[in-house]
Amino acid sequence: MEESLRFYTQVLGMTITEPLQKTPPTKGSVVTLRSQNSQQLLELNHYEEDSPFNSPYTNGEDLDHLSFDVQDLEATVKELKLQGVEVVVEPYVIGGNFGWKEAYVKDPNGIWIELLQRK
Repeated sequence: MEESLRFYTQVLGMTITEPLQKTPPTKGSVVTLRSQNSQQLLELNHYEEDSPFNSPYTNGEDLDHLSFDVQDLEATVKELKLQGVEVVVEPYVIGGNFGWKEAYVKDPNGIWIELLQRK
């Protein structure tokens, strides 16, 4: 949880809206985050190894990816690389002149993060 919380707050710049709390019935913990200038919330959950809710993450199963709008895709990807974030798909254009640009990075748990610059 600490590694993910550090990534989403320090690297992606999200703020904590509800602090980390233990959830004894599930043997887990939960924290809620928000991006700047957004009303959307992201809830991070972590379950201890002996929790009935704990299961390993498999890319493409359950949660496929998260998406975040960015103002300048190339600058964002460059900054994330400097911070050691793994870029799995470099920036590219979708839909020609009427489309948008996107790239993909991974969070510390291997979840793909789509970075989207709308035209």
